[in-house]
Amino acid sequence: MSETTRRVLHLSVNAYLSETIASLFETGFSFALWKLPGTTSLHLAATQQPENWTEVNLEEAKPGFLFSPFKLGESKIFLPADESMIFDDGHLLSLKGNHIDKVMPGNQAAKKNGLRSLYFLKQQSISSSNEQHYLDLVNKCREGIIQGQFEKIVPSRSKLVHLPGDFDIVEAFMSMGKLYPGAMVSVFSSPLTGTWMGATPEMLVSVDKEQRFHTAAVAGTQPFDEAVDLRSVTWTQKEIEEQALVERYIINCFKKIRLREFEEHGPKTVIAGNVLHLKTEFMVDTIATNFPQLGSVMLQLLHPTSAVCGMPLEASLSFLQIHEGYDRQFYSGYLGPVNMLGESHLFVNLRCMQLYPGEGILYAGAGVL
Repeated sequence: MSETTRRVLHLSVNAYLSETIASLFETGFSFALWKLPGTTSLHLAATQQPENWTEVNLEEAKPGFLFSPFKLGESKIFLPADESMIFDDGHLLSLKGNHIDKVMPGNQAAKKNGLRSLYFLKQQSISSSNEQHYLDLVNKCREGIIQGQFEKIVPSRSKLVHLPGDFDIVEAFMSMGKLYPGAMVSVFSSPLTGTWMGATPEMLVSVDKEQRFHTAAVAGTQPFDEAVDLRSVTWTQKEIEEQALVERYIINCFKKIRLREFEEHGPKTVIAGNVLHLKTEFMVDTIATNFPQLGSVMLQLLHPTSAVCGMPLEASLSFLQIHEGYDRQFYSGYLGPVNMLGESHLFVNLRCMQLYPGEGILYAGAGVL
């Protein structure tokens, strides 16, 4: 039994992660902490040398974590997994790296100062979106649809919130993992991006150990009632049409690369926290189709999907950049592990918050058809 394993056994996972993250901050590391949907394993990857990527090649990339902004053409931030650890069911399953192996327990000063040591970008002129501005924006979107400019468009807004004085990143992360078991729950922090956390239900691109490619169309939203059987949930024409648009968007991407051999399952009703969505899953065997680069090719074609931007893409992007009134930054971009344990899982960065000292900026969007 290693010394680190002995230390973890005498600490809770929360305490050990808190002390590890505080130590990473104080020594200039960037890091990502995440839990994949439907799993219980907690993963952490860290590096002192984050990389700027202009293009993404999933198949050739070293293991690490990718964080991409919403805007096309902007650099993506990649954290090589120079240091990493995996927890499951309260046990340390894997550890790599000299720094995190030397984190000492009981460093209360490090834990207390951990939040103060976060990587914060200089706060821009971002505050809570004005309600009337957003209502006007939605009306402009409706007018554009009536005039035939768009089939769908997704205006978004931000909200500045004050965090409680005892706010703790690790406790918030663990709480989200329990509240949203079907979501990709994450914390990402680097000097290049600031610190973000969230719980997104929307897979963008996934390639598993068997080289099977997965993506999903997620759209339509309604409140979740625990007393209602999911099989009896009904959807409005608007929500069904919104789901169908995202499905067609994915299938059209397959058509662009002349890929016909794919499996389609859905749509079905799924739970995402306190709301329901319609979801259709797609799968391609990249070995059988002789398409090993499919993950990278589809990532380039899919982002940004109509679920976060609109259709047609160019007109929607141009409209939002002119009228939305703020920079989305990494909201509605994508994030996730790359070639970790032989798999890559990238998700659309929804249900997220950017952290500042004592404050956070929440982001949300709405599909207008």
